[in-house]
Amino acid sequence: MSAEIAISDYSNNPTRGGVEKIRFGNVTIFKTSVGEMDNNVYLLVDERAPENSLLIDAANNPNHLRALVGQAGAKVTTILTTHSHEDHIVALPDLLEATGARHVTSIIDAKDIPVPAEQLYGDDEVVTFGQDIPLHTFLLRGHTPGGLCLSLSAADAGVSSQSLADGTPSHHLFVGDSLFPGGIGGTNTDAEFQSLLGDVVKRVFERFPDDTVVHPGHGKDTTVGVERPHISTWRERGW
Repeated sequence: MSAEIAISDYSNNPTRGGVEKIRFGNVTIFKTSVGEMDNNVYLLVDERAPENSLLIDAANNPNHLRALVGQAGAKVTTILTTHSHEDHIVALPDLLEATGARHVTSIIDAKDIPVPAEQLYGDDEVVTFGQDIPLHTFLLRGHTPGGLCLSLSAADAGVSSQSLADGTPSHHLFVGDSLFPGGIGGTNTDAEFQSLLGDVVKRVFERFPDDTVVHPGHGKDTTVGVERPHISTWRERGW
């Protein structure tokens, strides 16, 4: 029997192998960091239907991820890969076999991911989990040809009006390696940089309010409001 995992309340201070959680209406968001590159993995559980949970980026340490799912009282039926970089898929074959989940990913990046997907997504589509909670998809192009990102709104998660009035954010975004505290994800050419920055501006900063929480593929979370004022600085420095 595996050792019990310590799960703490969200502090935005991830440590490798640690797990933090936050409640967002009917949804509990679990965040853990795995592997030598400290990849973030997110488990989304609708507490009304934990048997239909979703995992974002089966990056590494499959034993830890399986233990997390079990301790959360969940069954993962969908594993979503945000983009094609190898550090985000090390545990994917193991987790797919262990859970029997379907694999879904970006319609653009799929050709570069060595694990087949049952369904491919592009812009403005919907992935569901739990009791048909919708995650709205959008692509951010540049870190890879087309990273698949997700938006979970307070309305769709069943957040109460009182919770919103008390400061619960309006949205949670899961953006892979396309946006971090202090800048966009890494790119190799100016064309890729301009593409990614343009997509982040149009599909994140022009679409979501300041209180939106941004969950990246590594490290700490941030918010749209914290990052939005720095667009011109990012553009000038070119990275």
